Amino acid sequence: MPEPANRYRFGPYELRTRTRELYKQGTKLKLRPQPFQVLKILVERAGDVVSREELHELLWPAETFVDFEQGLNTSIKVLRGVLSDSASEPRYIETLPKLGYRIIVPVEAQAEEPAPSNETDAPGQNAAVETLVSEKIPQDRIPQPFVVRRWRLLAGISIALIAAVLGGYFQWSRSHSAPQPSGGRTMLAVLPFDNLTGDPSQDYFSDGLTEEMIAQLGRLDPQHLGVIARTSVMHYKNTSEQLEQIGHELGVQYVLEGSVRRDADKVRISAQLIQVKDQSHVWARQYDRELNNLLALEGEIAREIAGGIQLTLGSANHIDSARHQVSLSTSSYEAYDLYLRGLYFWNKRTGPDFERAIEYFQQATEKDPNYAQAYTGLADSYVLMAGYSDVPPKEFIPKARAAALRAVELDDTLAEAHVSLAVIAQDYDWDWPTVEKEYRRAIELNPNYPTAHQWYAESLALQGRFDEAFVEIERARQLDPLSLIIGSDYAVILYFSRQYDRAIEQFRSVMDREPRFPRAHMVVYAYVEKGMYAEALADIQNWRRLGDGSQSMLLAYVWGRAGQQVEARRALRDLQLRPGEESYAYSIAVAYLGIGDNEKAITWLQKSYTERTITTALRVDPVFDPLRSDPRFQQLLRGMRLTQ
Repeated sequence: MPEPANRYRFGPYELRTRTRELYKQGTKLKLRPQPFQVLKILVERAGDVVSREELHELLWPAETFVDFEQGLNTSIKVLRGVLSDSASEPRYIETLPKLGYRIIVPVEAQAEEPAPSNETDAPGQNAAVETLVSEKIPQDRIPQPFVVRRWRLLAGISIALIAAVLGGYFQWSRSHSAPQPSGGRTMLAVLPFDNLTGDPSQDYFSDGLTEEMIAQLGRLDPQHLGVIARTSVMHYKNTSEQLEQIGHELGVQYVLEGSVRRDADKVRISAQLIQVKDQSHVWARQYDRELNNLLALEGEIAREIAGGIQLTLGSANHIDSARHQVSLSTSSYEAYDLYLRGLYFWNKRTGPDFERAIEYFQQATEKDPNYAQAYTGLADSYVLMAGYSDVPPKEFIPKARAAALRAVELDDTLAEAHVSLAVIAQDYDWDWPTVEKEYRRAIELNPNYPTAHQWYAESLALQGRFDEAFVEIERARQLDPLSLIIGSDYAVILYFSRQYDRAIEQFRSVMDREPRFPRAHMVVYAYVEKGMYAEALADIQNWRRLGDGSQSMLLAYVWGRAGQQVEARRALRDLQLRPGEESYAYSIAVAYLGIGDNEKAITWLQKSYTERTITTALRVDPVFDPLRSDPRFQQLLRGMRLTQ
């Protein structure tokens, strides 16, 4: 009986399944575990279509709580980057829409010979490794319903780890001269804790510990310690990135990494704090705990953190231990679980996902009516729904306002609640002094909250305060450097400030990681301002192929600016045939601007002003430059309090 093949050659590439390695002409390439498994299945069935359902069953079993669609899309994108392949003109991996994928080149299969012992250690070999396309891990995982006793343990262990980490760091730093980043803050990344149980369904426990550590460390001493947000660190889940590379990509001086192993009644958590520059271990500790008598355990660890932080930070940096003990999470751990689920869908930034997020946040408030963060989730979801659906904002904003006010009533020290109030004042009330006050209050309460910096930066840009806007968006990027939405908003601010080349480059960098991300497709407007109409139309067509709507407004605008009036008016008719025309008043105005009919454009802008669907970017968006001398346009700016 012939031995199964464990070496596959195609083109200049060689896949070795026994050692899980990919080579190109003798040079080892870096490939993460999940993309490797996808490639292995494809080459084993070269020429055959492997359906998405088969890949789901083989690599993402039902009990694994991850986002299959995004995980598979990311794996295919990474493989194409490694293989220098293209989705539009494939050389190796072909996509069959709604079916699956297949390898389209001849594949030679044979038994693998042992690799020479010095093959991967040849001098200078690392320099030959090709630069790979950055991989995006899903922004959040939906955790399995949390058992109450597990989350109490999770919270307790988190407190102990925080106290020990800070204690180890500050005691060590007294005798070591560590480099300080700009602004005098030390930056720390909490890498995803490894799940050592061997059971993927337990990922929720290790991911939850990671989430809790980030949240609590971020609140402890934000003036001196910055903590990278979860969105960015989850990029490194199940990878073998070198710490030096992680430190460079995230801009951190220290990394906390660890692992979790648990059985029926015990848990072991190991953690270590590492200085990136020389890989030195600042501190390490292991916890062995039993999953019983948890209330006593919480009390014990709460006292430990109160004493430990006060000792290490000193009297000048007093921390209210009672506040941090209470703020670990809601008193109802089921509500906390529902909140995390809502947050997962909120981060996807689509209309249907906002609807699901609202469902989970609402359930969380029903489980625990005093859970302030769930109300902020509701408020932010309603606010963003106004921009991601065809329903007029007046249907959502009252609900958003009620939820935000309830959150502040429950916890006036919650930064997220003040951000919610700020965005309502910005997008609906046009009350810019309140916007400024609420964003500043949020940042004062939690300087490590990246969304506060991100949305404040957008607000500053909308008012033409670009120097201040770039300072704030840079702070957001420092705290969450791999965030798609923060990266996209940075590009938008570049576009508003007329830096079109830089905006296009930034938009493209986001789409390289996630082609479906809606905000990044504002690159179309930057293309138009550069006269790059072919590129703008190509992006719209690609976006439509990904299943994201007809894009009639964009087509009408781009065709019109390109001088193709027939095509532009056809797209405009498609837009006007939609039911509920008043809901599309702003879109119709933009379409008329592309066509060059300024009179009708201003008429429809006035309608959108009445409906509160008008954009708050009216003052700075280059789209509206043809109208700036019109007194009616100036009246709109005054009505929105956007004049100087």
